[in-house]
Amino acid sequence: MSMLARLVPMPLHSFMLLIVWLMINASLSVGHILLGTLLGIIIPLLCAPLKVPQPSIKKPLKVVSYVLLVIKDIIVANIEVAKLVLGPMNKINPGFIAVPLDLKDNFPITVLASTVTMTPGTVSAEVTKDKAWLYVHVLNMPLDEQELVDVIKQRYESRIKEIFAC
Repeated sequence: MSMLARLVPMPLHSFMLLIVWLMINASLSVGHILLGTLLGIIIPLLCAPLKVPQPSIKKPLKVVSYVLLVIKDIIVANIEVAKLVLGPMNKINPGFIAVPLDLKDNFPITVLASTVTMTPGTVSAEVTKDKAWLYVHVLNMPLDEQELVDVIKQRYESRIKEIFAC
């Protein structure tokens, strides 16, 4: 590892800290540039030991199709939730489901939980400590809960596993 890499372990973070510092102070004075640079070096150095390695994206093209799928699902779910909320309230049947997880790394689980939360009508409530289950609150529980679990696993989790090759 080179001296520069040890001094600046996260160069993008360091640069962003400098930019944010300059924007907060609305100044390009030499003093602010030096102080921002110093903070941009010291803060990542202090935080580097806290960084947890995460799996990298193995199939970036799959990310594009996944994002398009999620956008489509968000649009469709918005329409369904609007119909549900504007209709009779007795048709709303909220509840919780437990989705068994095949994913084990934090970042892929976060992507799945975020996807579920972004889709109107569902909210990720909790991931168990052993990362075996994702609890999801559902605005309108289907008669067959397993059907919704299967949709989450097949539509989202399987694609996330493919993206991260995990």
